[in-house]
Amino acid sequence: MIYQASNGLEIEVIVNRKNNKNIYFRVKEDLKLYVNAPMFLSSNSILNLIKDNEAAILKMYEKVANKNNDNDKFWYLGKSYDIKFSDDSNIAFKDNCIYTPSIEALENFYQKQVVKIFTEEVEIAKKCFSKLPNFTLKFRKMKTRWGVCNTFKKTVTLNTELLKKDIELLDYVIIHELCHFFEGNHSKNFWKLVQQAYPNYKEARKKLRY
Repeated sequence: MIYQASNGLEIEVIVNRKNNKNIYFRVKEDLKLYVNAPMFLSSNSILNLIKDNEAAILKMYEKVANKNNDNDKFWYLGKSYDIKFSDDSNIAFKDNCIYTPSIEALENFYQKQVVKIFTEEVEIAKKCFSKLPNFTLKFRKMKTRWGVCNTFKKTVTLNTELLKKDIELLDYVIIHELCHFFEGNHSKNFWKLVQQAYPNYKEARKKLRY
């Protein structure tokens, strides 16, 4: 089934009929509209309901389409680069492109840069504090958190996805986590400490949706 939106966009509709009373819409990565609908609802009724909810559905479609486009880019320190393949074994930036012999080489480059840049920025951030405990710095990809400070184990873990952000945002997350060694929760005293080291923390939080 095809739905033609008012802007001319044709969207393939996949209907799954279930024993439920309500209808649900979802646009997946393949840019098809998946509809969970009650068993008794006709195809024409489903199309009419899609029309009634077209604005919301088009927003979902645009969000997924933009995400798909981003996946074709290499994001590095707040900028996006087109990925180009070359015979050269070295990774190189030129204009708005990054040249790599393979995706595997690009991933290895990314992980090495995570360790290098994150470690350098942590060393700089340490200078904002006195009497910091000795801690272990870790890196891993996380879905819901930019950083984690474990005061008991004396570890700070940074989300590797931060390498895609502006370095100022990385610095904020580092400051945020280091402050937890002095204030375990997000009390007023905690935010005062954050502000002393990173005055524009509110703006950074908005950008990161922290």
